[in-house]
Amino acid sequence: MARMTARTPTRRGRNVHGFTLLPVAAFLLAGCAPTSFLITPMPPKQDLVEHVVWRESPWAVRKVALVDVDGVLSNVRSSSLLGTPGENPVSLFTEKLERAAKDDQVRAVVLRINSPGGSVTASDLMYTELREFRARTGKPIVAAMLDVAASGGYYIACAADEIYASPTTVTGSIGVVMLAPEFAGTMSKIGARVNVIKSGELKDAGSPFRTMTDQDRAVFQGLIDDMYERFLKVVQESRRNLPAERVRELADGRVYFGPQAKELGLVDQVGTLHDALAAAKRAAGLERRAIKVVEYSRPYHYRPNIYAGGDPPPTQVNLVNIGLPDWLLSPTPQFLYLWAPGW
Repeated sequence: MARMTARTPTRRGRNVHGFTLLPVAAFLLAGCAPTSFLITPMPPKQDLVEHVVWRESPWAVRKVALVDVDGVLSNVRSSSLLGTPGENPVSLFTEKLERAAKDDQVRAVVLRINSPGGSVTASDLMYTELREFRARTGKPIVAAMLDVAASGGYYIACAADEIYASPTTVTGSIGVVMLAPEFAGTMSKIGARVNVIKSGELKDAGSPFRTMTDQDRAVFQGLIDDMYERFLKVVQESRRNLPAERVRELADGRVYFGPQAKELGLVDQVGTLHDALAAAKRAAGLERRAIKVVEYSRPYHYRPNIYAGGDPPPTQVNLVNIGLPDWLLSPTPQFLYLWAPGW
């Protein structure tokens, strides 16, 4: 059970920096669990704070910024256990780039990717923000792939000047998938139905409450094809050493290990995060200069080293530790640059 300390006793409960602990203690006593709660004062401003996670010299002034692309990508705010809104990944990513752009001592950015991709729009927005950052600031960008940089994760990496994959990185999965759940069979078995009044034959195309028709499928296939061509164009602009026909051959949705991706020309180098940082340093012309590596986060997030990144995952409360992502629970069709084996 979590232990708490306090400074000033009060009549109704102990108090820490103005926070009464009695309600929290009562919540904990309702069921002892292996969860600890830290009550700490929060600064009134929630602007991003810079954390130095590595420095080559105590006197280093010039910086390389680490910016995360982490988890499933979406353009919506996450939610917490208590229903409070979290961060919008696209917004947070853009805010970090802006912080790096305004700091003259930040000479390069390392994009640390650990993502299977996500929604088509979120992936494209983050890719576009990177391209605009590069054009506006002239600061080089090196992508460093960690566990997974697939589909939308690879899409975003294509905005970098150079792409590094770890020897065990899973990347590729170039393509688009649409998920459209259907409950018509289940509803008919339980005697339920949905009455639809529509202005046109295709107004409810993709509805989970009826079977998809051939006409519906043709319309959606046209959208998928357009999104796929956009993905191919992004890869071709990044991988100028590969003919368009070769890119299309590699873009059948399969994934590749880092060394295989290097052999096929989808990444530039196989190396570690430290190798990517060294490459960013060279690209910025800082070979003979000591640097420090910085990250950006909200004031209450701890960053002990270069591998500490991303915001904490949402709290999970189901007892058997099984959860479904938002993109799988949504009743509406989802267009995804996403690699999700086992779906």
